Amino acid sequence: MAAPKRFFIDHVEEEVFLTGEELRHAKNVLRLSVGDEVTLLDGSGKEFSAIVTRVEREKMLLHVTGERCSDREPRREICLFLGALKGDKTELVVQKAVELGVSRICVFSSRYCSAYMNENKLARLARVSREAAKQCLRTLAPPVEYLEFPAALEAAKAYDTKLFACEFLQKSEGTLSKIEGSCAVMVGSEGGFCEEEFALAQAAGFRGITLGKRILRAETAAIACLALIAYAVGELG
Repeated sequence: MAAPKRFFIDHVEEEVFLTGEELRHAKNVLRLSVGDEVTLLDGSGKEFSAIVTRVEREKMLLHVTGERCSDREPRREICLFLGALKGDKTELVVQKAVELGVSRICVFSSRYCSAYMNENKLARLARVSREAAKQCLRTLAPPVEYLEFPAALEAAKAYDTKLFACEFLQKSEGTLSKIEGSCAVMVGSEGGFCEEEFALAQAAGFRGITLGKRILRAETAAIACLALIAYAVGELG
């Protein structure tokens, strides 16, 4: 039997309504009807079981029947700082980052970045994060924000381990095999980083890492870094 479909809502009470985008998905795509079971997520880390009790044109009424704490969220905080990528590659990385257990995603622009970001694209990335969280049974959808490169460095200060994937390094300064505390990893866009940006990152506490002798595509580098970090902190073991 398939698991109940999952929906994000702002607040859970005994009776709640699905509206907007979540309603359209439940009603028009999944064709849910009275008596169907669903799982509700309110961003608290809990899962709430509920039953559809009424379906109307603009809303769907759900009766909450129970709650439980989830064990799907990562034990360590991991933040991905990602240079904006062209086409739909940023969406791909966001999707895989959520599956691999990141807690936060910051898309940034840098000197050699040729992609751009606007409110519509950022809203789309937030939807990708929510859908990926549902698919992999997480209870939280990592927030996605957009920053300029200097602001991204500033935002990373709170993390214990800071790693900077740099394509022109000959030898890593940091390691992906041992991560202390919370972790921030920064991966550039298709154009990579300039030496000045690397120097600024070092001054902000980042340690440069190399991903081997082959040049990886930006999206491959981001996903590979996150997979290695997730393994190192025990999320894939």
